[in-house]
Amino acid sequence: MKKLIIIACIAIGFNAFAQNDAKAESLLKEVSSKIKSYKNISLDFKYELNNISENIKQETRGDVVIEGEKYKLNILGITRIFDGKTLHTISPEDEEVTISSDNSEDESTITPSKMLSFYEDGYSFKMDILQTIKGRKIQYVKLNPMDTNSEIKHILLGIDATTKHIYNLIEVGKNGTKTTLTVNSFKTDQPISKTLFTFDKSKYSDYFINKID
Repeated sequence: MKKLIIIACIAIGFNAFAQNDAKAESLLKEVSSKIKSYKNISLDFKYELNNISENIKQETRGDVVIEGEKYKLNILGITRIFDGKTLHTISPEDEEVTISSDNSEDESTITPSKMLSFYEDGYSFKMDILQTIKGRKIQYVKLNPMDTNSEIKHILLGIDATTKHIYNLIEVGKNGTKTTLTVNSFKTDQPISKTLFTFDKSKYSDYFINKID
């Protein structure tokens, strides 16, 4: 599940601007400012994982609604609801609900609430290529982890030059694994239910409840 949540997809504050490309810095600040101006964000996305040497190829789709630290993520038939304090992972196939505390402090995991601005800390960055994709100008920024022990070789963050929204994220691992998240739909400030991020235990009375904290 970690790789599925690497998407993604938000630390606060750039700590190494002096080492970074000024144009890339300006662009990422603009993206970050715009993202933080929205009350909520709803994404539909495609997730691809490829490792040619291991003959691994996986592709799936998912959706997530994010409001501050709260989120509801659906992917691979599993629903993850985080209300700001507690994470509920619901697996209909296993008829199981796993309850745990927030895992955002795990540095190897970028949670949905971090997926749109994870790059603000721990990376140096510079401008990369500008591509036209389906009629859209996509400017890529290359991110290199500052931690030399990181499993990540580099990340390419694709940003729509017009909307300043994130279009895709391409993560290349040192083990040869390439993970790509492509945003198919980016909606903001949508009317959402007040209970969207609330786990309703009554709906899962027949499920096994697994508390791991």
